[in-house]
Amino acid sequence: MPWSNQGGGGGGGDGGRGPWGQGGGQQPPNLEELLRKGQDRFRGALPGGRWGGRGVFLIILVLIAAWMASGFYRVGPDEQGVVLRFGKFTGSTSPGLRYHLPTPIETALTPKVTRVNRVEVGFQSSGDFGRSSALRNLPEESLMLTGDENIVDINFTVLWQISNAGHFLFNIQRPENTVKAVAESVMREVVGGSKINTVLTEGRNEVERQTLDLMQSTLDEYKAGIVITQVKLAKADPPSAVIDAFRDVQAARADEERLVNEAQAYSNDILPRARGESERIRQEAEGYQKQTVAQAEGEVSRYLAVQREYKLAPSVTRTRLYLETMETVLQGTTKIVIDNKGGSQGVLPYLPLPELQGRTGQKAETK
Repeated sequence: MPWSNQGGGGGGGDGGRGPWGQGGGQQPPNLEELLRKGQDRFRGALPGGRWGGRGVFLIILVLIAAWMASGFYRVGPDEQGVVLRFGKFTGSTSPGLRYHLPTPIETALTPKVTRVNRVEVGFQSSGDFGRSSALRNLPEESLMLTGDENIVDINFTVLWQISNAGHFLFNIQRPENTVKAVAESVMREVVGGSKINTVLTEGRNEVERQTLDLMQSTLDEYKAGIVITQVKLAKADPPSAVIDAFRDVQAARADEERLVNEAQAYSNDILPRARGESERIRQEAEGYQKQTVAQAEGEVSRYLAVQREYKLAPSVTRTRLYLETMETVLQGTTKIVIDNKGGSQGVLPYLPLPELQGRTGQKAETK
């Protein structure tokens, strides 16, 4: 039997005693006696040993106060507090000393919201933020199709921060994977709507801006609690297999553009001159036309005036016209006058004064 003495048989002197030192067989322990002894020992442990029920009450109060004080928590300047009530998100708290109902009623999480996180798409790098070096390219992420059906190899980096810690912790499961998937999808959409020359040269800033805006709107629809701070293109080149041929094409296009610019400059130089020359000739023709018309009108007016005078005095007008005509004809010529009057046989001695004057002038010049 379990209550029998394990050391001997039933005939011994102590063989009939139970395990509690009682004789006469198998009696269970007295629970009231055990409780009374425990209370006596507890009272002995209290200061003074005679507090009784008040000591127990004070200990309970101390335990309750300690439990209530466990609800204080501190939120750092780079953190945001997230309060959970029975595991459900109830609100966020700003930096400082805060309080929530003690565990297990409420708990608090303090994720860092000012830290700048980085996601790389198209390549993998090693090193600290800002000092990374590319290890290898990921063609499955970097090769994208442009709007004019060309393939471009793009590596870019996305920088992001936590804007709402509650949404960040409970609305998305793997934030970095979500940001990377959204970044790759949005970049493919933006590149698919652009031409390759835009992506490779002058349109890089526009591609970055469109990608950032579209990523932010997508994450806001997810209520991810993430803000995109920057999208930076690290590389935008043709695929390595055709990069030499692409460079030859670009050089040919540059030569074409240079020749077109030279031709345009020559055209800009020649055309204004031709326009100016044509305008000069036109103005000269118009001036000659006006001059000719004015002269003709003047001749007509003069003829009409002479006609009116001729009607009034024909002989006088004829004499005047004759004299004016002779004056015009004989002007600048050498003239000899012969007079037949006075019996001079028609010859009048003539002194060649003009010739003498000419000879005198030649001598003076020789001296």
